[in-house]
Amino acid sequence: MPWLGQFASPGPILVELGPITLRWYGLLIAMAVIIGLSLSQFLGKRRKLDPERIGDLAIWLVVGAIPAARLYYVIFEWSRYADEPLRALAVWRGGIAIHGAIIGGAIATLIFASRTRIPFWQLADVVAPSLILGQAIGRWGNFFNSEAFGRPTDLPWRLYIPPAQRPPNLAQFDYFHPTFLYESLWNLGVFGLLLWLFFWGLNRPHRLKPGTVFLVYFATYSLGRLWIEGLRTDSLMLGPLRVAQIVSFLGITFGVLGLLWLYGMKRPLPDVVKSTSSPPSSASR
Repeated sequence: MPWLGQFASPGPILVELGPITLRWYGLLIAMAVIIGLSLSQFLGKRRKLDPERIGDLAIWLVVGAIPAARLYYVIFEWSRYADEPLRALAVWRGGIAIHGAIIGGAIATLIFASRTRIPFWQLADVVAPSLILGQAIGRWGNFFNSEAFGRPTDLPWRLYIPPAQRPPNLAQFDYFHPTFLYESLWNLGVFGLLLWLFFWGLNRPHRLKPGTVFLVYFATYSLGRLWIEGLRTDSLMLGPLRVAQIVSFLGITFGVLGLLWLYGMKRPLPDVVKSTSSPPSSASR
């Protein structure tokens, strides 16, 4: 991919129509949502889940994930917004954290599962492939915003970063690791693994237990993020530690321990929400 070393990002703005500005980041998020919804509904049918319910869940996920992703980022970068707090609302300018989105999306899914009496782990398995695919797509927003890049490099796939976007201590360097690309490619690999696992389990329902796909997502995504984050120059920090690496380590631990519980101890995952009644009919929604 030598073109990455020869061209800079075309910029964050896709098109301007009078007072209306369309940004690449917003377009990519919209694409991720639409593609993810279609995929989740397709996978949900294979798990005997109502596609309309999956469509309802998608709304909950968007409402829960995007504000949480922004809030997570702003909390750890509050010094940038303290003088102008309203700037924290400008999510279209970049500055969201995928770990915040995962937390917000998980909370939204828990609430949705409780309200609809659909097993949480079934929903999580159906959503996980769409989530990692959406992450792979969304990472390209970092390319257009010239953000989330890594340390300086002379590798053939190096990425040119405009001077205004470079950290002050690295202003003399022109080319940097395209860490957004590393993560996008890693996520695509995880997506392929999850999709294969999902369909493999359709004919082996007694061997692939509910929650497996979601736990594999957590472990594999976190493994990639752990090493990629070490290259970045703009990590959210907690003292001397990179927040994303801390959360990634916890994600790997959660995924591995969950899989050991499922297959090592041969026990189902504990119920996240209790089902006390039958699912409401479509008319009562």
